[in-house]
Amino acid sequence: MGRPVFLLVGLLPLLVATTALAAVVEHTFIVQNLTLNRLCNRQVITAVNGSLPGPRIRVRDGDTLVVHVFNKSPYNLTIHWHGVFQKLSCWADGPNMITQCPIRPGNIYTYKFRIIDQEGTLWWHAHVSWLRATVYGALVIRPKSGHSYPFPKPHREVPVLLGEWWNANVIDVEQQAIATGALPNLSDAYTINGWPGDLYPCSQNQMYKLNVEAGKTYLLRIVNAALNSQLFYKIANHNLTVVAVDASYTKPYVTDVLVIAPGQTVDALLAADQDVGSYYMAASAYSTAAGLPFDNTTTRGLVVYGGAPSTATPLMPALPAFNDTLTAHKFTSNLTGLKDGPHWVQVPRTVDYGMFVTIGLGLEPCPANKTCLGPMGAKPSASMNNQSFVPPTGLSLRQAFISNVNGVFNTDFPAKPPIEFDYTNASINNNPPSLFAPKVTKVTKLNFNSTVEMVLQNTAILGVENHPMHIHGLNFHVLAQGFGNYNPAEHRNIFNLVDPQIRNTIGVPVGGWAVIRFRVNNPGVWIMHCHLDAHLSYGLATVFAVENGPTPETTLPPPPADLPKC
Repeated sequence: MGRPVFLLVGLLPLLVATTALAAVVEHTFIVQNLTLNRLCNRQVITAVNGSLPGPRIRVRDGDTLVVHVFNKSPYNLTIHWHGVFQKLSCWADGPNMITQCPIRPGNIYTYKFRIIDQEGTLWWHAHVSWLRATVYGALVIRPKSGHSYPFPKPHREVPVLLGEWWNANVIDVEQQAIATGALPNLSDAYTINGWPGDLYPCSQNQMYKLNVEAGKTYLLRIVNAALNSQLFYKIANHNLTVVAVDASYTKPYVTDVLVIAPGQTVDALLAADQDVGSYYMAASAYSTAAGLPFDNTTTRGLVVYGGAPSTATPLMPALPAFNDTLTAHKFTSNLTGLKDGPHWVQVPRTVDYGMFVTIGLGLEPCPANKTCLGPMGAKPSASMNNQSFVPPTGLSLRQAFISNVNGVFNTDFPAKPPIEFDYTNASINNNPPSLFAPKVTKVTKLNFNSTVEMVLQNTAILGVENHPMHIHGLNFHVLAQGFGNYNPAEHRNIFNLVDPQIRNTIGVPVGGWAVIRFRVNNPGVWIMHCHLDAHLSYGLATVFAVENGPTPETTLPPPPADLPKC
């Protein structure tokens, strides 16, 4: 439940009609067990306010959001406000043991932060273990009062949250994989707004339906909230016009298919311009790890025109093949930013800190006196620049950084790979020592307002794969992306420095690379990690520790006194 409390900014009576109002938008989250009937099973999940997905939060740019979280679940909990900058409120970002300690079972914590210079579709989710499989919801940021979208006002705005469902307790799924060293069990279904759709058993009446009027246009606010799966999304016989990604506006881009990595959002206009009838919307996996199993099922919902006969057979879209990288890359590489549109940020032209970072899978030695079911009798692992990240246990990184506590982390995360090799050549797997990365807690310390350029390079260690990389507290410009090994002599010539897309999450092409550039104008501790939760738990992450700026307006204030303790 939410209730906005309006506060006048300044004492300007008689100008209410023209003065933007800032609101305090307040919600209460009750997080506890919920039993649902899905796929012929009764399954207990962790959910917010008794619903899946959880509550949709609506705010405007400039508002303050207050969320009271009551943790009545049996698990430690944090909530991450995915994509929110958290300017001068780093402690509210939510990643467990990075910016805060968890909210223990039976405890309460209130998140409070401002939405500053942002509008579009973001989302919120748990950021402890695999709880985000069912603890998530949409976070919709509209323009300030009196401001409009940079496209014609839609008839209606519709959240479309794509999810992933297990006929099991997801915490048990994760813990079993950790204990055995095996890959985690696959999900049993995908979902649209919590419903699997009629292609799954016992699900004929568990399908999301969107009713539309012919001639109207709808803004679909699409979120991939799936835990470990990138997804294709289509609506039969309809095009979609992409107008924003990750709450950053784009030049309108017309397509009949979207590809969305976990963590990403897409705002797309749907024109109800086809014959009156019923049409399926559908989502299925985009899977790039050759030879590895994946959930090869399809979720679908309905788009139903007013006046359509109930007996009509809906049309089904032809989805791309699961490994259709050509279609995926065409979509992701053709998006451009809406230059000079609302909240447009120019590409920084000077770079203060350059990084070349390899990302990929690896192995961790099996503990003594134990049998592991991973490759070579080891446990799965993952790393960035051959550093497999381990979060601290007794103190959050934020507290250790702000308080100058020694022994919690090191600041020597390498800016380039310790050993150079032919990154996308599978022959690297013939050298077993190269498959193992040390488990460390290393960060990169950065001066306030410095500019970072990062090359993200996929490796062939245990196989190439598309990795969705998400950064907290910041956005980045996507300057270029491609396949094979990054070659600066060749690829710098194709950088888009004029109108690149702006994102907080990028799917680094399978067996390829992406170059991003961002300015760290937000003091605090910000994690960058793979948004496939299995890979995050393996250690595919790093952290940026950004120093305070030179003025009180660029200096972190003290955190709330009731911040959870470790």
